[in-house]
Amino acid sequence: MTSEQIKKLLQQVRRGSLSVDDAVEKLRDLPYEDLGYAKIDHHRSLRQGFPEVIFGRGKKPEQVEGVVRRMLPRRHNILITRGDEELFARIRKFAPKAEFHPLSGAIAIRLDRTIRGKGKVLVISAGTTDIPVAEEALVTLEIMGNSAQALYDVGVAGIHRLIGESRLLREARIIICVAGMEGALPSVVAGLVGVPVIAVPTSVGYGASFRGLAALLGMLNSCASNIAVVNIDNGFGAGYLASVMNRL
Repeated sequence: MTSEQIKKLLQQVRRGSLSVDDAVEKLRDLPYEDLGYAKIDHHRSLRQGFPEVIFGRGKKPEQVEGVVRRMLPRRHNILITRGDEELFARIRKFAPKAEFHPLSGAIAIRLDRTIRGKGKVLVISAGTTDIPVAEEALVTLEIMGNSAQALYDVGVAGIHRLIGESRLLREARIIICVAGMEGALPSVVAGLVGVPVIAVPTSVGYGASFRGLAALLGMLNSCASNIAVVNIDNGFGAGYLASVMNRL
């Protein structure tokens, strides 16, 4: 908790609008709240500018529900990645503003729609099969307060589709480029713009793609100098990194 927030807390106590017990309760949960199966990092939004994100896959639905219930009173945006319809139905019973994005499995609860990013972030996918990963990046960007736009299915197999959208490339402050197969698209995009390009390899491709490893290595070996690469299928990581960069 920042010194300014502590000052406001003390002022509320002095005015009588907040009891001493309630003030102690608010302080007790910082920097984290221990639920036994999870320690919720309530302090993360103060340190990093966005609350802890819940990775849904592998957790019991009741565990995810428990974390979300404890985060909701904070009145900030909540993002659950890699969820499913069953988990969404459970969350929506007590969080009616929750939205489900079926391709990526992202569940977003937007309570604050303030735009904090300084420019537009463009999310590009090479193929239609790459869209689930691209959607995860897009949802992450939006819930973190960015103006974001998607441009799908503009891979190198038909490069004229990308060239035809050159205006969007020029307007973007940051570009996220999602591609599988040989992962060539980020190199092409980065050669056309003077802004950071975050490359996301996907596990899309035939046998020799090795579930995204070929795309990952291709992106890491790109001759374009304005490329940074995140892990295979990590749309969330790309969206988060772009959001941080867009606030600088």
